Amino acid sequence: MSQPDTARATKTPSTAHYASWRIFGLSLPLYAIVLAVLIVAMVLDALPTGMIGALAAMMVLGELLGFIGDRLPIVKSYLGGGAILAIFGAATLVYLQWLPQSVSDNVASFMQGGGFLNFYIAALITGSILGMDSRVLVKVGTRFALPLLCSVLFAALFAMGAGLLLGFSPQDAVVVITLPIMGGGMGAGAVPLSQIYEQLLGQPASYYISILVPALALGNVFAIVIAGLLNGLGKRMPSLTGNGQMMPGVEINESETAPELSKLGIGIVAALSFYVTGEILGTFIPLHPYALMIILVALVKISGLLPESVNDAAAQWFRFVAKNWTFALLFGIGIAYTDLGQVLDALSITYVLIVFAVVAGAAFGAGLVGRLVGFYPIESAITAGLCMANMGGTGDVAVLSAANRMQLMPFAQISSRLGGALILLVSSILVPLLFA
Repeated sequence: MSQPDTARATKTPSTAHYASWRIFGLSLPLYAIVLAVLIVAMVLDALPTGMIGALAAMMVLGELLGFIGDRLPIVKSYLGGGAILAIFGAATLVYLQWLPQSVSDNVASFMQGGGFLNFYIAALITGSILGMDSRVLVKVGTRFALPLLCSVLFAALFAMGAGLLLGFSPQDAVVVITLPIMGGGMGAGAVPLSQIYEQLLGQPASYYISILVPALALGNVFAIVIAGLLNGLGKRMPSLTGNGQMMPGVEINESETAPELSKLGIGIVAALSFYVTGEILGTFIPLHPYALMIILVALVKISGLLPESVNDAAAQWFRFVAKNWTFALLFGIGIAYTDLGQVLDALSITYVLIVFAVVAGAAFGAGLVGRLVGFYPIESAITAGLCMANMGGTGDVAVLSAANRMQLMPFAQISSRLGGALILLVSSILVPLLFA
């Protein structure tokens, strides 16, 4: 009698465990119905174009990949979990042509021409800064420049060292690999960088784009992977991390107020208004609109110009967007911004090792110097290092998701946008010196 009882006792918790699983808040049978509807629509080419079809595919498939990635033993602990699987799972579906071309084109159009990425990041920048204690913002922001600069310095030093060991020109290691990786993504980094190279070195910009993009894509891969590894390191060595806080004794706390439907609308308007203002300022000031938006939102927060109710509304909208659309966005990033073919084409051992050296050097330099100025090394390595070495706004979301530190978005955006502008300035000075 005791044997069957033991078997039942063993089986029941397991059954209850699986029954408790939820994908996007839905039980597995309900989610299976939603997934089946999407698949049938794709097979019959009946999935609507525009936002409806794109968002349906991104949310349903992105949440599935995120769910799986967060439960794979090694992936969830060290490689970024659901975040990395959502990105590279989507990129693999496109590469293997398992996703209908009409669906991938629609998702790419929604992400790029439809502006979903900008919509998401506007919510994160506005809500994360306005929801932050202004004293924390001042105290952390004034110390951030030194780790940022040292991440670039150490990235270049590591690249040159790896280049010398592997028989690769140190000048090329810096100009062809380091600068594009640290340049803030495609639109704010590789594209203007190719134009600078065209002016200084003579070949067409399209020629340099074909050289720079593989470094950028592969560097983004390593930034995401290292972010996941740093998250795992923080769990093993708690003294190195603030678990999402930049400095000891200085906490970036999220508002605990209950969400209100009316406030979500106010939060949307606040995020969009700041984004549009950044675009307006960008027509007069030669900085990326994201960078201008960060500066504007920070100044408004520090000066206390907005009522606390609006600050809280922006923070609530940020939490809603991050909770409900992060895996959808990462899936879209995998389709629209991650060319798996380019990454695979760049996989010579020398090239891969130098790219890894760049990203590792950026993280090491930012973490080391960050500790000297009072930051937690892991948070400093992630924001001032890895978020300089990724693909801009898309990479920031992926890196912070992999590191499970989305509340650090303001500092990630400082690295991507202001840091990217710094790289363009450095390249215009450094390239003529190296190739005189």
